[in-house]
Amino acid sequence: MIYHVTTEKEWESFHNKDHYAPLAYKKEGFIHTCHLHQLKGVLDRYFAGRTDLLLLLIDEEKLVSPVRHEPGTGNELFPHIYGTINKDAILRIMKGRENFPGN
Repeated sequence: MIYHVTTEKEWESFHNKDHYAPLAYKKEGFIHTCHLHQLKGVLDRYFAGRTDLLLLLIDEEKLVSPVRHEPGTGNELFPHIYGTINKDAILRIMKGRENFPGN
């Protein structure tokens, strides 16, 4: 299982599509995700104070796009998805940071 944090607005823009990709995907060429033990750090570093968050729980084995584990903050390896996320790989969507695992 890998995790992707997004906003409600960004998620809604893909409501009628069979895949999802955040706006940053076009700029960076991959989608940032993390493992459960990395989630709190990601939330604290990049999403502090946000109240409009969703957490996508993604089954890595169901993804059509390739995943590469690459160095990120502190040289820690993070999973990066090189392509869009096919929605059938998303097992669950959680709303509200207070409901995310590890909080």
